[in-house]
This record gives sequence, C-alpha cells and structure tokens, in this order.
Amino acid sequence: MIPRYTRPEMASIWEPQTRFKIWFEIEAHAADALAELGTIPKDAARTIWAKAKDATFDVARIDEIERETKHDVIAFLTHLAEIVGPEARFVHQGMTSSDVLDTCLNVQLTRAADLLLADLDKVLAALKKRAFEHKMTPTIGRSHGIHAEPVTFGLKLAYAYAEFTRARERLVAARKEVATCAISGAVGTFAQIDPRVEEHVAKAMGLTPEPVSTQVIPRDRHAMFFATLGVIASSVERLATEVRHLQRTEVLEAEEFFSEGQKGSSAMPHKRNPVLSENLTGLARMVRAYVTPAMENVVLWHERDISHSSVERMIGPDATVTLDFALVRLAGLIEKLLVYPANMEKNLDKLGGLVHSQRLLIALTQKGASREDSYKLVQRNAMPVWRGEGDFRTLLKADADVKKYLTDAEIDEQFDLGYHLKHVDTIFKRVFGEG
Repeated sequence: MIPRYTRPEMASIWEPQTRFKIWFEIEAHAADALAELGTIPKDAARTIWAKAKDATFDVARIDEIERETKHDVIAFLTHLAEIVGPEARFVHQGMTSSDVLDTCLNVQLTRAADLLLADLDKVLAALKKRAFEHKMTPTIGRSHGIHAEPVTFGLKLAYAYAEFTRARERLVAARKEVATCAISGAVGTFAQIDPRVEEHVAKAMGLTPEPVSTQVIPRDRHAMFFATLGVIASSVERLATEVRHLQRTEVLEAEEFFSEGQKGSSAMPHKRNPVLSENLTGLARMVRAYVTPAMENVVLWHERDISHSSVERMIGPDATVTLDFALVRLAGLIEKLLVYPANMEKNLDKLGGLVHSQRLLIALTQKGASREDSYKLVQRNAMPVWRGEGDFRTLLKADADVKKYLTDAEIDEQFDLGYHLKHVDTIFKRVFGEG
C-alpha cells in the first residue's frame, strides 16, 4: 500500500490496531463460549472483556515482544496478559495460532469485500446514468479497431454495466465463500476445544464454521476471492482502455474531464492526456498480479505450513486497497466523462457509407444474387472508397451489375442509420430491466 493509491476506509481494515482488535474479539468470544461450557470461570471471561474491550493495543510493545519470541500471536497474547492480568491464563485455551490468524483474515476480507461492493454500486450507478443519457447517441462500432457498423454510445456503457453487474455477483459469491471461521485447534481435530466454541465465535464475527479446517482454513477459498478481484480489475481495464482509445486526437469521441488549472504535460502546454484511464490500466495489472500467488497458496504441506502467510500479509491489503481506489476512480471518471456526439457523427460518416456494406450484401442476396457474387459486388465498390476514390452509394448506383438487382431507391434504403438502432430498447431492457 502506498498513500497515493490508498483510501483511508480500506486502509483502516488492514492497520495493526484493527488486526489486534479483531484478534482480541476472537479470543474473547472464544472465552465466552468456554465459560458457558464450564471450561473456564465465567468471571474470567467477563474480566477479559472488561479489561481489554476498549483497550488501545501498543503496537510498538507487541513488536518488541515479537523480536524476542519470533512469534506474532504469542507476542500479542503476552501483551494482552499485561492488560488483562491473571485471568489472561484462560485466553487461547485449546486454540492454535491459525485459529486466530485465519479467522481474522477472513473477517478483514469480508469487510474489504463490503467496501468493494459499495464501490461497484457507485460504478454501476454512474454507468447506468450515462448509458440512458446517451442511449440513442449514434457512434461507430469497431472490430479490430476498424470501423464496423453503427452502435450507440449508450450501448457501449450498457455493455460495461452488464459486465460490472456480473462482477458484483461474483464478489458476493466470493465474499460468502471466504467468510468462514476456524477455532479447531492444532491439526483441526477439536481435540483440545469443543466445536461449539467455533460455532459461537463464527456467529459473533459474522462468519460460518469451516467444515474441515485441518489446522488452517483451506486456501482454495482465498484463491477464488483474489481471482475474483483479478477479474474485476480486468473489467476496469477494459473500460479504461475504451476511454483511452476514444480520447485519441484523431477519434476524440469522449474525453476525461480536464479541470481548471490541470496540466497535461511538463513540456507541451496544449496536452490533455487520458491519465486517469491510463492509471486504471496500471492498477488493474497490479491487482491481477496478486492472483497467481493466491493460487499457489492453495498447496500447503499436510495439515498446514506457513508458506502462504508472507504472501497474504502483502496481497490481502494491497489487492483490496488497490482495487478499492481503482473502482472509486473509475466511477468518478464515468460520472464526469466528456462526450462529443458531433465527433461521433463525423467519424460515422468518415468512410463514406461503408458501414452499411452488410445491408447491401443482404439486400442483394434477397434479390436473387448468390452470397459469393453479392460479396464481390459490394467489396469491389467498397475498396475504391477506402482509397478515397469516390462515395460508396454513388459507386453502387453506377455499377450495372448491382443495378440488375437493386433500384436507386432500394440502394438508398440500405443507408438508413436508424435500421441499426432498432433493437437498442430490447438490449436496454435485458441489461437494466427497463428501456
């Protein structure tokens, strides 16, 4: 995490003080359950809560203890004992470090997911608003970067809305999958602690018990979580790349908002660069980079090892913080995006009507020409237009072979822009539930 790409709401989830607060809550809830089962005195459980519930844990002190013990959970428990006093001997009974670490990590990931879901809602709201604003704004669709057939700018945003709707659904599923709790002790057999303790802690922390935890919660859950973040990041980059292309000088159909006083270049005062969408492209690459180590974390030795631990200390904060920042930036980019319908119209007309070639192809086949002959007839009139040697409609009307099948009026009919947009309502109803 670096401050430049960090929002405080997400960063706070990963701060040491937050982590130690969660560790304490896990231990204290476990003590409550142990007390109810008669394993430890009820007064001890009450004292643990009373002494440490509102404590500010001394991070420097915990670090100091860890330098000697070389064990983070023991360092925390030692510091907790300094706060709680003699009753601290009843803390962590029958538990192992992974019970605390894994349950805490999943609490943090679910909290992070909640923020990311709120971010996605902002992106979806911005996309929907702008999609309806430009529902019928005609623009050119491109395949391979080359003019293809007309679409609308609203449809471009509707595509993105549908994609981020799927992203949200995946994140909801990934959040549910990772929201498990393990309080099962060494190698996960519950030999030293009753399974009812796990059930109590899980409910208190908003999680569900892990069915089989060995000594750790299985990392396929976490792999899916980070893979989901990676897919969402790819969707961010897809939309950002579209904006970057549309802002190119020779295209300029849409443009990032350029604020008063903003500078585009240290050398060229005229520059207005797509810096936000370029930044989003870079951030997406970083989020995806965390997916592979999360996948590799699935493979642990026997009931546990800690090869996954160092990885998760980095990718947990970094992936969620980075994606959080990127989604909020993307929502703002779409909200303020400058759209230029006049340039879209100019680009639509740039190829002299070639964007209607498929309609001519179909019309010729419907009049009796073979598909192969129809293709040749249309293409031989299209290629000169590419070279700047005439207007497509005029060339077609002058082609005797074309005129065997189509009248001038029938040729003109194929150049109707509205024909391409007749099902926009249908698509909008599929995407938004309304036209």
